[in-house]
Amino acid sequence: MTQNPHHTAPKSTDPTNPGFRLVFHTPEIPGNTGNAIRLAAITGAELHLVEPLGFNFDDAHLRRAGLDYHDLAVVTVHKDLAAAFDALAPERVFAFTGTGKARYDEVAYRPHDVLLFGQESVGLPDEVLNDPMITETVYLPMQSGRRSLNLANSASIALYEAWRQYDFAGSSPR
Repeated sequence: MTQNPHHTAPKSTDPTNPGFRLVFHTPEIPGNTGNAIRLAAITGAELHLVEPLGFNFDDAHLRRAGLDYHDLAVVTVHKDLAAAFDALAPERVFAFTGTGKARYDEVAYRPHDVLLFGQESVGLPDEVLNDPMITETVYLPMQSGRRSLNLANSASIALYEAWRQYDFAGSSPR
């Protein structure tokens, strides 16, 4: 496991935050990961990236999409999925896929659950979907005949549903 050298954010110290973990398996598009960095900072989630990455952390699109949230997010890069699972030691892993069995809002999420998403172009490969660490495959509803939803948007929808189930614990009132 290697830490992103461009951030120093500590893990959330808010004991009420459920500490969900987003995992992007071999992401390709820097803007999606930049948006996910921002999402992680806003929600108190952690973002874990599984190599190989289709970009580097100096990418302008990644920096622009993440705005000034890079130092507020916990982002960790892992050499492969096994290393990510070793580091996270998850009790439950929900793999998001168009062929999932459970709809995203039917899952009763628990603190520290892992929400796993695949590569933008092809999603999660079969060997990941069949990994014994996967608790359940999950899908987001879409209109018939549509292929996929943007990775960062999918992660946002899923993470906000999980966080909603905890009444957005750790958030500040507006």
